[in-house]
Amino acid sequence: MAAKLSSYRAKRDFASTPEPGGEASTGSGYGAPADDSAGCTERFVVQQHHARRLHWDLRLERDGTLASWALPRGIPAHPDENRLAVRTEDHPLEYLEFEGEISAGEYGAGLMSIWDRGTYRCEKFGDGEVIAVFSGERVRGRYALFQTRDDDWLIHRMDPPEEPGYEPMPERIKPMLARTGALPKEDDAYGYEVKWDGIRALCFCDHGHVALQGRNFTDFTSRYPELRELGPQLGAQRAILDGEVVALDEHGRPSFERLQARMHLESDSAVRRRVRDTPATYVIFDLLYLNGRPTHSLGYGERRRLLERLGLEGPLWRTPPYRRGEGRALLDATAALGVEGVVAKRLDCPYEPGRRSHAWIKVKNVCVQDVVVGGFSPGAGKRRGRVGALAVGYFDCGRLVYAGKVGTGFTERTAVHAVSSARASAQPPEPLPRTPAAARHRARRAEAGGLGRVP
Repeated sequence: MAAKLSSYRAKRDFASTPEPGGEASTGSGYGAPADDSAGCTERFVVQQHHARRLHWDLRLERDGTLASWALPRGIPAHPDENRLAVRTEDHPLEYLEFEGEISAGEYGAGLMSIWDRGTYRCEKFGDGEVIAVFSGERVRGRYALFQTRDDDWLIHRMDPPEEPGYEPMPERIKPMLARTGALPKEDDAYGYEVKWDGIRALCFCDHGHVALQGRNFTDFTSRYPELRELGPQLGAQRAILDGEVVALDEHGRPSFERLQARMHLESDSAVRRRVRDTPATYVIFDLLYLNGRPTHSLGYGERRRLLERLGLEGPLWRTPPYRRGEGRALLDATAALGVEGVVAKRLDCPYEPGRRSHAWIKVKNVCVQDVVVGGFSPGAGKRRGRVGALAVGYFDCGRLVYAGKVGTGFTERTAVHAVSSARASAQPPEPLPRTPAAARHRARRAEAGGLGRVP
């Protein structure tokens, strides 16, 4: 017994950790220890371990100790879903009842709690393979553990799922898209959400692990590592969420300009620096899969009810409420806050992956600004000989302020007319104040004879 627990004891300082030292030959658990013969019934425990990474520890009573495996992705519920199981040191029988906080700095530091326990019937217990039938509060069924290399094993469910209709989690889904339009006339038939200005991403949460997938199946996980903390909140639950990655400004409004600083970073060090000054937030607005059940066929209203029951609110993720009806009021509120607009979704519509559906309508706030045309720049390439862009400005307390350039919206006819009339009245002085960078750009264009003033 001492030899079997020597590795366990060598890794721990029992003056600092609340874990049992293993002095007792048996624990105070339920049931009596059984003999070593095949087919015997012995005890097991599964502990949820919030260590450096959330994982689960499976411990099987065997020969006076607990044979132990760490399960980074939990225990599979379907035969098609094998999971990694890492063989660890044997633990004392007292661990059948152990729960507590292992102090920082100690081996396995973090909170450990009992997730499941019960008995198992052993069919085989060899050096590289274990076959057992579990009878626990959560884990029930026939499983095999088999060694693949060194301490790496796999755990495999051998019988059908306990729950009829249980489906494995899909590896990828094409998100449903909205069409642009006006507020629908059947106001009460729709739910309304704020339209967030960010990057669309599906979030795959599986036993504490999080993966972010873009519209074209791009893996965004490494770009936004702070969002991985959403996984531990869901724990052993399995879910696919639909939402938007955004960067919020100092007023809590989404800023695509701020998000652009995060979108194309490649190195981990650059990402870590940006996480500190420009953290990302995941805004969740739909639920596509939950614990073995796809939710595509449910109406939007029912999917939202399931989503809200998960209570996904955290420092960098949130599930904003939606409104049933009252679309005009929400649209006006977003306009007052300077937010892009709303999305109207039929309450009874299913989720249609990859489809741009008429059941989802994005209604944008249109901002209007009166400007004056103060100049133009000539076009290049196919626009050579015509206006490339108009320089425009606006009045602020009687002073004309440069607003930027407008280079779209010209038809072939208006472009030809604009360049001829503008050149006829062009004058050298420039009426629009510029930023230093814009002034340098203007000087270069002026040297090429390209910028004039329209009085």
